[in-house]
Amino acid sequence: MSDREAAKLNRQLDQIEGQLPDGVSRVLRWLREPATRWMRIPIGILLIIAGIFSILPVLGLWMLPLGLLLLAQDVPFLRRPTRQALVWIQRQWIRWKRLRRRRRA
Repeated sequence: MSDREAAKLNRQLDQIEGQLPDGVSRVLRWLREPATRWMRIPIGILLIIAGIFSILPVLGLWMLPLGLLLLAQDVPFLRRPTRQALVWIQRQWIRWKRLRRRRRA
């Protein structure tokens, strides 16, 4: 079950990675490599902690989901909810773009 969830999450992340700018995509691809696990876990934890303090100007709420995304690579029970959240966000984004096009027409 967890191998299937890991494969599904990786497919979802590959799809998102293809839509990101080159620099961001390269960093994400590097962080997702198995050899960078020793960096991915502490960075994910630090991003989650920083996201909790999102009231500060430099730190933002964007850090919380990014930290969860990084941790989901290594923590099996986070894979399914993270993947489901990514799918939901993608569907909402597509729906929002369609509504925006209809309003312009």
